[in-house]
Amino acid sequence: MQNQLDRLLAAYCSPTLAGIKPASLVSCDRNLYPDLPQRLCEYRAAFAPRDMRFEIVCACCGRYLLLVYHKTQLEHRLADERVQRVLERFSYPVGQPLAEQLKMLKRRIALSDGFPHEIGLFLGYPIEDVVGFIRNQGRGCKLSGYWKVYGDAEAASRLFERLSRVCRAVTRRVEQGETLLEVFAAA
Repeated sequence: MQNQLDRLLAAYCSPTLAGIKPASLVSCDRNLYPDLPQRLCEYRAAFAPRDMRFEIVCACCGRYLLLVYHKTQLEHRLADERVQRVLERFSYPVGQPLAEQLKMLKRRIALSDGFPHEIGLFLGYPIEDVVGFIRNQGRGCKLSGYWKVYGDAEAASRLFERLSRVCRAVTRRVEQGETLLEVFAAA
């Protein structure tokens, strides 16, 4: 069962665990991972020295939404003035500690029918793409991949390929029997 969780995290969170993105979000089926909150203790302990955090941001009816993030990278991202200007429009307590920002994100997820679109800022998406998505209600993008692109499509395409390569490489290693902790030398 641990290997199944490793595979899920490898497929969706490898770019964050590898330090390429500040955060990743993964949906975990509660039927498959009913004890996820307890199981995350091992990951938290193993990855804490690398400044990685595993936080459930929503315990919805049928799923857990798990935010995997590099604490310092995410703090730096949210300290960007351009990011703060966007977050202010959604009543985030900009300038406050990361815990307060995440508390607001959890509240916005709980109140949203889908996802609050500003979540892309937490996940490291380019600001112009997040703002473009909000302005255009998800329509008229230049490229669609890990997110919808409204800015530099060439740069996004290269980044999408890099993210995919990392996910494939880590997933391959996990499928060959390594644990996620071994892959990232956190064990």
